[in-house]
Amino acid sequence: MIPVWRNDEDARREHAAAWVVRLEAGDLSEAEAIAFDGWLCEAPQNATAFDAALEVSQAYARRAAPITRLLSERRLAPMRRGVDRRVVMGAGAMAAAAAAAVVIAPELRGPSPGELYATAKGVRRRVQLADGSTVDLNAGTRLTVRFDGDARHVSLDGGQAVFDVAHDAARPFLIAAGDRTIRVVGTQFDVRRRDGRLAVTVARGAVEVRPAEGARGKAYRLHPGQRLEHVEGAPDALISAAEAEDVLAWRTGRLVYRGQPLGEVVADLNEQFPTPIRIEDPSLAAEPISGVLVLDNQAAVIRRLALLVPIRTVRSGAGVVLRRDAVSGR
Repeated sequence: MIPVWRNDEDARREHAAAWVVRLEAGDLSEAEAIAFDGWLCEAPQNATAFDAALEVSQAYARRAAPITRLLSERRLAPMRRGVDRRVVMGAGAMAAAAAAAVVIAPELRGPSPGELYATAKGVRRRVQLADGSTVDLNAGTRLTVRFDGDARHVSLDGGQAVFDVAHDAARPFLIAAGDRTIRVVGTQFDVRRRDGRLAVTVARGAVEVRPAEGARGKAYRLHPGQRLEHVEGAPDALISAAEAEDVLAWRTGRLVYRGQPLGEVVADLNEQFPTPIRIEDPSLAAEPISGVLVLDNQAAVIRRLALLVPIRTVRSGAGVVLRRDAVSGR
């Protein structure tokens, strides 16, 4: 008997292959997702082994059709010499399957041109992508979607969107947002990119945020209830706890804030209403806000905002200026 030598790397490769098979099967339970994430983060070598196993699986998937066709051709040769009819029928079915794969594969796995989705000021929109994923676009958002055989690519030029990504282990969902790339397999999360600042909040599943090619910094793995905030050009990011329901509330016409600066609130409102709002005082722009704003009409929203922070409004040209209200004593 030939002895079989096993070591940690053998076991690691077996685990990686098993996870690829399980992920590609779909319908991963929450417990399994947590177990997979724990194994992946346990050691850097685990992620390397998983990527290698996934690459092998994807390479096989790309070549499955020609391999099947070649096997069917080899089976057809003895048929012509009078092989049992059942073999003929089996090989014919295999050939038909191979032919179908050849016809369908380019459509499913070939590169596709990018599709642009954009929303105007005050407009929210939901789009269904070709892979079954859905994207909710907030006002003033612009993104491009392109799918190919190995990955699903999205470029967020600016704005805010909630992604509910369909599970597909063979094709990761990659979002380019400035100098960072967001990678997922199947999950729900919010991405906001405005004025050189990026925020990613996870509602379900796991999300990886890493530097884009040529950018500095390290990779972060986010879990449900976590939020990443990053200033473009900086090497690091801030990770904090977040209520995902609050962050995603804009889809129903509500903006929920828990200690965010007034300047960020005003930036959000300027995407929702036509009359521009400005803050002249930097210290006022940094004032933290906590509360809920219902997006019905601009005048009413500003009145409610004045209940949360000491401000008064002054008309200036075609816009509104917010100034600190010293009379309120707050």
